Amino acid sequence: MVDAALRTNAANSADNSLDDTTTRIDVDAVGDLLLGTWADTRREAREMIKDPAFWRDDSLGKDEHRERVLSQMHLLVQNKAVHRAFPKRLGGEENNGGNIAGFEELVSADPSLQIKSGVQWGLFGSAVLQLGTAEHHDRWLPGIMSLEIPGAFAMTEIGHGSDVASIGTTATYDPEAEEFVINTPFRAATKEYLGNAALHGIAATVFAQLITNGVNHGVHCFYVPLRGEDGVDLPGIGREDDGLKGGLNGIDNGRLSFDHVRIPRTNLLNRYGDVAADGTYSSAIDSPGRRFFTMLGTLVQGRVSLDGAASWASALGLDIAITYATQRRQFNGVSGEETTLLDYGKHQRRLLPRLATTYAQLFAHDEFLQKFDGVFSGRTDTPQDREDLETLAAALKPLSTWHALDTLQECREACGGAGFMFENRFVGLRADLDIYVTFEGDNNILLQLVGKRLLTDFARQFKGADAKTLAKYAVGQTAGRVFHGAGLRQFGQAVADLGSTARSVENGLRAEQQHELLTDRVQQMVADIAGRLRAAGKDKVLGEKLFNENQAELIEAARAHGELLQWEAFTDALGRIEDEDSKTVLTWLRDLFGLQLVEKHLAWYLINGRLSAQRAASVSRYIDRLCARLRPHALDLVKAFGYEPEHLRAPLASGAEQIRQDEARAYYADLRASGEAPVDEKALKKARQL
Repeated sequence: MVDAALRTNAANSADNSLDDTTTRIDVDAVGDLLLGTWADTRREAREMIKDPAFWRDDSLGKDEHRERVLSQMHLLVQNKAVHRAFPKRLGGEENNGGNIAGFEELVSADPSLQIKSGVQWGLFGSAVLQLGTAEHHDRWLPGIMSLEIPGAFAMTEIGHGSDVASIGTTATYDPEAEEFVINTPFRAATKEYLGNAALHGIAATVFAQLITNGVNHGVHCFYVPLRGEDGVDLPGIGREDDGLKGGLNGIDNGRLSFDHVRIPRTNLLNRYGDVAADGTYSSAIDSPGRRFFTMLGTLVQGRVSLDGAASWASALGLDIAITYATQRRQFNGVSGEETTLLDYGKHQRRLLPRLATTYAQLFAHDEFLQKFDGVFSGRTDTPQDREDLETLAAALKPLSTWHALDTLQECREACGGAGFMFENRFVGLRADLDIYVTFEGDNNILLQLVGKRLLTDFARQFKGADAKTLAKYAVGQTAGRVFHGAGLRQFGQAVADLGSTARSVENGLRAEQQHELLTDRVQQMVADIAGRLRAAGKDKVLGEKLFNENQAELIEAARAHGELLQWEAFTDALGRIEDEDSKTVLTWLRDLFGLQLVEKHLAWYLINGRLSAQRAASVSRYIDRLCARLRPHALDLVKAFGYEPEHLRAPLASGAEQIRQDEARAYYADLRASGEAPVDEKALKKARQL
């Protein structure tokens, strides 16, 4: 058990000795801002997982780890921590945003628990809830909620990951028996990487091509039992264990295949498409493409939770690394004292921009979660809102999951050999989060979806316009007016009035200039790509060729768009801060986030004439100044994440390092005072030379 008082006292000692300013953030108020709309739910979840029964046990092998996580799932049920999104009439709360917020917090206990919980209640259970009808809800949701029916979410296939529309599994309707026949026609159609599939799952929601009366109506979802009451797999069910993985080994991932498995007609989750007894297909959505995307859109919450969990995992790593960096000393300075790690400019450069990015991601995630809750509660559930939600998910999930891997690795390196010890969390967290960048959609594929949306929105603005008009527009307008007017954000609300705080930023690099630089890059990149694609006209072959040639740049434009959304969310958050000191410090942190994005793409800004060479050089210099300015506030900024010793569980962040350093300094001070300290050879030689 980590000593909370030890960590707090040592951290405060280190912080107070280094902060020579009177400006201090209100840690509690900033913490409330970071925890966001569902702060109370997050605190409730964090209090629950203080119980060591929820913690990852690093001593366990794969099989024992799997069973521990399953037992933890039952503890979640007992604590009523998994029912928030389900219907009130079945014991739920119909609280979609709170449900995701609670699940995300499990990442600090054990990412395997977070993901396996997400599989059970956020994917398997959500498929029944979102794609089924009241009859399905009554029949299966109580057992899913209580964990009496552990299940798998069988969408991904060996041969098709992100391309769900092309999966090979079939569900062919037999009107004489009034049954669907679920079949895996070839090996590449085997369902793969499924949580709960290797051992624990007794049912699955299976995505398959629905075929009736000789017509393929596209991908639909079916409830398929896997085991009988005797615990034995049913005839035709093929099950394989994926075995040891690069991370998340508390989850029993596996493969499922189906050899002409028959299920009742009523096991089709038929909210968006149904088959009558005679085999007649019907749907309220005429377009097969729109029907497919509507069904998949109901399952977007997996991407939502990954965005949040990855951001909080980054916060966890930074809390450990920055706490250690304010206590560990290395190499003598001119004062004769060893220098604290975070006082080195390079160490600040390694950790503080990543801290700024994590803040931006947490603020953006809360806005994202609000959007999700609005759609899934029905308050703002329109086709436009759902399209915006899917675009936000595809834009933000890649950035936060990539950032988590980068941050955890940098934090590990910044803590030296101690960071490589499993007990200090970095290596385990990074291994577990590695898969986040490719499941629930490969990050590059998701960003391509965002890029296509940006192109579509661009085209809508100028349908029928000639090339001259488009070129004039590309030079004179900003991305905010084009893309954010589509409902993702409103340009007029993007930049809050920061008053005197904004004037603290170096001339020419204030909030408005940062926003202009970031929006201009997105707008220009999309306009350039759109102009090149116009050459194809209606020639589909040429269009495919040109799209492929511009794919990498389109994905980069989409990434820039996601970063812009995060910058704007950070700026919006600044407008909600009442404490002036907190607003000042967080404005510096926001500026650090914005300017490190500009620095990362300085070549683009120079080539495209957006920055002069002199101004470009000033960007890096000002980032260095911001890092130095933020140095005294680093501990307060990570304290605002709200993690307690039971969440961190890392000796590096326990305060033990501060005690070791203080002991060493006291030893040498006493030795010098005693007059018995040995003479340094270099000092002796220098004295003789004099």
